[in-house]
Amino acid sequence: MEPSRVVVAGASGLIGGALVRSLTADGHEVVRLVRRAPRGPDEVRWDPEAGRVDAAGLAGCDAVVNLAGAGVGDHRWTDAYKTRIRESRVRGTTALAEAVAGLDRKPRVFVNGSAVGYYGETGDRAVDEGAPAGEGFLPSVCVAWEGAADPVREAGVRTVFARTGLVVDRHGGAWGRLFPLFKAGLGGQMGDGRQYWSFIALHDEVAALRHLIDSDGLSGPFNLTAPAPLTNREITAAMGRVLRRPTLFAVPAPVLRTVLGEMSGDVLGSARVLPKRLLESGFTFAFPDIEGAIRAAG
Repeated sequence: MEPSRVVVAGASGLIGGALVRSLTADGHEVVRLVRRAPRGPDEVRWDPEAGRVDAAGLAGCDAVVNLAGAGVGDHRWTDAYKTRIRESRVRGTTALAEAVAGLDRKPRVFVNGSAVGYYGETGDRAVDEGAPAGEGFLPSVCVAWEGAADPVREAGVRTVFARTGLVVDRHGGAWGRLFPLFKAGLGGQMGDGRQYWSFIALHDEVAALRHLIDSDGLSGPFNLTAPAPLTNREITAAMGRVLRRPTLFAVPAPVLRTVLGEMSGDVLGSARVLPKRLLESGFTFAFPDIEGAIRAAG
C-alpha cells in the first residue's frame, strides 16, 4: 500500500491505538479524531454524542476507520449506560458517515467497527457472515451501528463492517481483566464453561483491519475472529497452561449475574463465530490458536 492519509476515530482505544501505531510505523499519515481542541495537524475535532465533525479536517483522506464507542465492559449495564453504549456508536457513526459522504473527494474506503455480538446467542451452532442478526441488546446495537454508516455507503464509498470478537491482549478489553486474575492463580471457568468465545489476537485484529483497508474488492461484513472458536472451559485451560497457574476458581453463573447484572449475558452467552469471508479473501492469521494468541499478548 502506498503511503496514504488515514482518519481514525477511536484512536485512544485498545484496537485504535494499535492500528495507529502500525500505520504510523509504515509511513502512513494518520489523523485522529479527538473530543478536545486539536493539538496539531494530525488531530481533528469531533463530538460524536452531539453528532458534530470538523469535516474540513477530513479533506484529502484516503481511508476512514471508525472504532469509536463507549466500552461495553467498562460499567454495569444500567438503562442509562445501555443508552450510552448505543448512542455513542450510532450518533458518532452517523455524523462521521454524513461528513465523509459530503466530501468533494471521497476516501477509497470506510471501515466501520462492529462486533460478533451481532449474532447474539449461537450455542454450539457455528455462524458466519451469512447468518442473520440475533435478538437482544447487543445484536440491536450492532444492527443500528452498521446501519448508521448508510450515508457513506450510499455515496458510493466502499464500506466494510469489522465484526470483532474478543481481543486477546493484556492491556485492555475483556482479556485485560483476565490476565491479572490468571497470573495471580485466581482464574477459572465462568459458569459451566461450555459457552463459545470467539477470540482474536490483537496482532491479527490490526492486520485484518489493514487487509480490509488495502483490499479494494472487499465490502460488507467481515468477522474478525480466529478460525477456531473455543469454549470458555478450553480457553481457561489454555490460560493455565501458558501462564503456568492453577485454574481452580470457577465462577458460578448466579454469582456472575449478581455482580455483572445484564452484562453477564455477554460473558455466559455462546458465540461460535467463523471468519469465513476473511479467510476467503486471502487473509492469513499469525496466531490462529489460543495458546499462540495468549503468548503474543506478552
